[in-house]
Amino acid sequence: MLKEFKKFALKGNMIDLAVGVIIGGAFNSLVSSLVNDVIMPLLSLVTGRVDFNNWFIALDGNKYETLALAEEAGVAVVKYGTFISGVLNFIIMAFVVFLLVKGINSLKKKEEPVAPAPATTKKCPYCKSEIHIEATKCAHCGSDVSE
Repeated sequence: MLKEFKKFALKGNMIDLAVGVIIGGAFNSLVSSLVNDVIMPLLSLVTGRVDFNNWFIALDGNKYETLALAEEAGVAVVKYGTFISGVLNFIIMAFVVFLLVKGINSLKKKEEPVAPAPATTKKCPYCKSEIHIEATKCAHCGSDVSE
């Protein structure tokens, strides 16, 4: 069992996946910081410092000034503002990742299209078998194929 696990863990794909997860975690913190520390403060200037986190519905029917007061009172709340904030964060983060990936892809060298290799075989016009391109007789049916 230990040998099987070692074989599984040392496969190339497993190592690539582990490296991808580690880099993805570091990239996540980088993009999160960009969104939370740079983009969201700028967005709050445009929206008049709207705090979505204090948009909620108290399920006991009473009115509370802040979400913290409602939670302190032990009231069940629907935090739709937190959901809206999460959706906005996701959209902004997805857009930032799109721009970063697009920028990285533009730095990559564009590959030249590869010309197809010259043909080395042809089809016999009689039996339709593949034969060498320089053949004068078909090896399968014996027909003369010189052209």
